[in-house]
Amino acid sequence: MFGKASAVEFRLRYVVHLVIYVVAFIAPWDYALHLDQGRSVWLPAALAFERAGWLTLTEASNALLIAGILFALLGAGLRTWGAAYLSSAVVKSGAMHAAVDGAAHGTGVVADGPYRYLRNPLYLGTWLHTFALALLMPASGAVFAIVLIGVVQLRLIGGEEVFLAGTLGEAYLAYKARVPRLVPALKARVAASGARPMWLGAVMGETYMWGVAVAFCAVGWRYNAQLVIQGVLVASGVSLVARAFIPKVAVEARA
Repeated sequence: MFGKASAVEFRLRYVVHLVIYVVAFIAPWDYALHLDQGRSVWLPAALAFERAGWLTLTEASNALLIAGILFALLGAGLRTWGAAYLSSAVVKSGAMHAAVDGAAHGTGVVADGPYRYLRNPLYLGTWLHTFALALLMPASGAVFAIVLIGVVQLRLIGGEEVFLAGTLGEAYLAYKARVPRLVPALKARVAASGARPMWLGAVMGETYMWGVAVAFCAVGWRYNAQLVIQGVLVASGVSLVARAFIPKVAVEARA
């Protein structure tokens, strides 16, 4: 339905995500349409819950914050779990890869960790992370980000599926037939392939994701979206520094 990403689109996927997030936070259309009045979705959503009589304003604000924290933690945890088995060097690479050393006993299919339950934990983690950021965006920007990031994830998945099927053949097709695309299975669908997780490299590679989760946990309780956004920006800066060490950390962790 959404097609498949080209090699160029895959290589620039982080830039595409960044542009979508920036536009969603700015919501430039709001200057003409006055949909959000520059407010993040957090307070209006809490007020809506209060007016509906479901929760008090404080309870609604806390519930939304807890939801944001959970989405941020789930996104960071899922991406880190996936990166530990795929390797952060591969995760951050600009090219598609069909194999990791030792994966699936030489078949090239990574079938350990989260990959036993779903095929695309990294993309699902990114989408969950987007729901956390949406709490800080104007309402129209939040909808814009959630929809577009979802479409981008599906296009990237489509491109990778074609690449992996063409490169790995029957081994990948058999794996694809058994393991769900994005909705995790409750039980492992394939046997473990024997790959060893590289946790240090994975955590380093997902510094930004964990930084956002820390920002929500540390300053979210002040109910100030701008403070959390500042934490997001700090996490972005730290992740750029950490990224320079990813190949080195991944190699050391494997040893």
